[in-house]
Amino acid sequence: MKRVQFKSKFTPFLFVAPQLAIVLVFLYWPILQTFSDAFTVQDAFGFSKTFVWFDNFAFVITDPAYIRSLKFTLFYIFVITLVTGSIGLLLAVQANSVIHGKSAYKTLLIWPYAIAPAVVGVSANYFFSERLGLLYGFFNDLWGFNWMENVSDAYIYVIFAGCWKQISANFIFFLAGLQNIEKSVIEASSIDCKSSFRRFWTVTFPLLMPTTFFLIIINITYAFFETLGIIDTTTIGAPSGETKTLVYKAYIDGFKGLDLGSAGAQSIIMMIIVLVITIFQFRFIEGKVHYN
Repeated sequence: MKRVQFKSKFTPFLFVAPQLAIVLVFLYWPILQTFSDAFTVQDAFGFSKTFVWFDNFAFVITDPAYIRSLKFTLFYIFVITLVTGSIGLLLAVQANSVIHGKSAYKTLLIWPYAIAPAVVGVSANYFFSERLGLLYGFFNDLWGFNWMENVSDAYIYVIFAGCWKQISANFIFFLAGLQNIEKSVIEASSIDCKSSFRRFWTVTFPLLMPTTFFLIIINITYAFFETLGIIDTTTIGAPSGETKTLVYKAYIDGFKGLDLGSAGAQSIIMMIIVLVITIFQFRFIEGKVHYN
């Protein structure tokens, strides 16, 4: 194979320069700006900054509203990960065993994955509308559903919206994992074990552990960061900020409250939380996952 050689040693850098510029402008510059804002306080007009050391961090971690958002975020991550993973796995198992109409079944389940989070939130509004919402009418007949005043009802609202989109992602990857399992293994297990339920948990599911571990990370990242659009188009943090995630609170404080110092400190704390979760997953959980 003939190697391509450039006349000037600077030519390769010219090809890489546009990508480097994009990374520097849209990634590293905002990160550096966030660190700068986290340790400073701006005046009311934004003309000057005062270095305040860790005062912004002290304010954030002692703020009851931030503690409330932290608790809801952790709860939201746990529920989204558990529900979407369970339902996605169930649908994937069913799709893998469908003989007729398999393509149509897969297509209908994959569609929600292509929808933007903000659009998902708007779609969820129709389900929970007081006048036209099917789910609102169903829940209201059961116990008097009111997400604007009742915290539990608001949780149901945002969890439904968040799960509806992410189930498709779990379905796609679990289905790919199931189809990657050799048929000879499944056939051999059917001879050794008559119960399909037991065969799934003793043979099939252990082979899906790499996929499951990957989806746990994906679901945590999704619930942590990508649900901002869903919250902003559904409850907007109501009632009384009970459904504000950490990302949404940082967005509200920074862009609407114009408190860049607090928003910067919250962003750094979120980065530390995600870093700790990632280290825990890869150090203690991945060690129990065997890749074939």
